[in-house]
Amino acid sequence: MKAAFISTFGAPDVFTIGERPLRALRPTEVRVRVEAAGVNPLDLKIIAGYMQQVFPVELPYVPGTDFGGVIEAVGAQVSNVKPGDRVVGRTAPSEGGAFAHTLMISGDDVCLIPAEMSVEQAAALPTAFGTAQQALFNVGQLRRGQRVLIHAAAGGVGSMAVQLAHQAGAYVVATASGKNVDLVKSLGADDVIDYRMQDFAKTRDIDLVIDTVGGDTLTKSWPVLRAGGRIATLVEFGIKPQNGNAGDFVFFESATPFLPQATRLFQTGQLQIITDSIFPLDEARSALEKVATGHARGKVLIRVSS
Repeated sequence: MKAAFISTFGAPDVFTIGERPLRALRPTEVRVRVEAAGVNPLDLKIIAGYMQQVFPVELPYVPGTDFGGVIEAVGAQVSNVKPGDRVVGRTAPSEGGAFAHTLMISGDDVCLIPAEMSVEQAAALPTAFGTAQQALFNVGQLRRGQRVLIHAAAGGVGSMAVQLAHQAGAYVVATASGKNVDLVKSLGADDVIDYRMQDFAKTRDIDLVIDTVGGDTLTKSWPVLRAGGRIATLVEFGIKPQNGNAGDFVFFESATPFLPQATRLFQTGQLQIITDSIFPLDEARSALEKVATGHARGKVLIRVSS
């Protein structure tokens, strides 16, 4: 099968496009022809070798976790899907495999793609939606009427978080660049701060901060919290509570529990899926470089096969 893979850790330029062997299908698995794959910041960290203690991988490694595609075959013990079904899913980061024409995954870890949704939209969903849901409600404990500050609100996770927080009845404050202010408002933000022109640190009485940036942005986020507030960060593993306010890292492992909700919300018109750009598999390096800029508007995708 054709795949984008790495044989050594490093920057996106370590990618090789070539043939990889296809292993046998296990009884509990499905074989998927991948049509589109989502690109995530985690892919960059794994490729660089930074995640070996958390998500160890064996080289050569085919990156990519989020995918949309078509079932080619099912194992003997799989009954929830059949060949020809369009499905969306997320592989375990240590397994990867989405930047390839074919992958194997447990039948329990795929969800049918509704007719209204393209495979590209499906591939944009798993990590972005699941991480936003977990950050807001599992880690962040967001409740109706609370005030939430969402950083990088035009990004993959941020754009999902704005919509979910708005639907949950929260007052949503968001940061974005000036060109994305109108987009973020259309997703449900009550107040959008152009971080290049305004200082979000002047904001006050925030119950929850969703930090997708880290560094100085995280440091400046603590003072905006009201007493008893909380920061949920996607970036800083070693975050510690400060001045009575909680700080927690969002460790996202599985998208499976969140996919049915995501597809239902899309079907009912309650969820927009924002995509930045789509690259062919041969340009996987360029797709990762786009994500590395930190300025993608929504999700960057790879069109693998069609």
